[in-house]
Amino acid sequence: MDVSLVAINQFLADLMLPFMRISGMFAAMIGISAKSIPTPVRALLAIFLSLVIMPVVPPSPVTNLVDVGVFLLGIQQLLIGIAIGFISMMVLNTFVLAGQVIAMQTGLGFASIVDPVNGINVPAVGQFYLILATLLFWQLDGHLSMIQMMVMSFDAFPIGESWFAPEQLRDIAHWAGWMFVASLTLALAPIISLLIVNLAFGVMTKAAPQLNIFSIGFSIAQIMGLIIIWLTLDNFTSHFENQWQRALQFMCELLAVCPT
Repeated sequence: MDVSLVAINQFLADLMLPFMRISGMFAAMIGISAKSIPTPVRALLAIFLSLVIMPVVPPSPVTNLVDVGVFLLGIQQLLIGIAIGFISMMVLNTFVLAGQVIAMQTGLGFASIVDPVNGINVPAVGQFYLILATLLFWQLDGHLSMIQMMVMSFDAFPIGESWFAPEQLRDIAHWAGWMFVASLTLALAPIISLLIVNLAFGVMTKAAPQLNIFSIGFSIAQIMGLIIIWLTLDNFTSHFENQWQRALQFMCELLAVCPT
């Protein structure tokens, strides 16, 4: 059986360009983008997913792989995947930011551990919220939703035909504002509760000046912070679901399609 060079180039282009888009999503997606996940594992997952979706993706308009235009087209596919994965990462960072705010307000910010996603030191409360958000992401089949969005992106942005308009890139940057809104909403109850505790400390200091409030206030604030985090933990799931639904709705609007 003779295989022409054109057929080989077409097969490699149909595999390589979707692979670039999927690799971009995996590089910025919740869970899979963590530094604890080996790069070869992400690459194998991207290759496997590329082989699976090849039959449903239109053929790439590429005749010569050794071309500057193909290189730029690959960079374009990579950026599309990163943009889609970036939206999911903003959902995760919402709860990391909320945990950092709560930790700083309660005095628990001194306890810091290494974040496996970003590779930096973060407060333990923020890491606790990050673990909870990641587990909820898997439990709500967020990885399947991201794969579905990736497949639909080939219909919204066919390879070599179109990609994000400037207005869409601006909307992606502006959507990151939801991270601060949602994190403040989640941390609002602990912040107000600790404010009441600090006001009580102020009243105690005024009523009994001889009481060294600085020696016991820090410990009481930490204990109250842990109790408040425990009492408000039931709201975490609802906050995550609301934020994740916002992300899915935004990705649907970005791709001009909606999942069935």
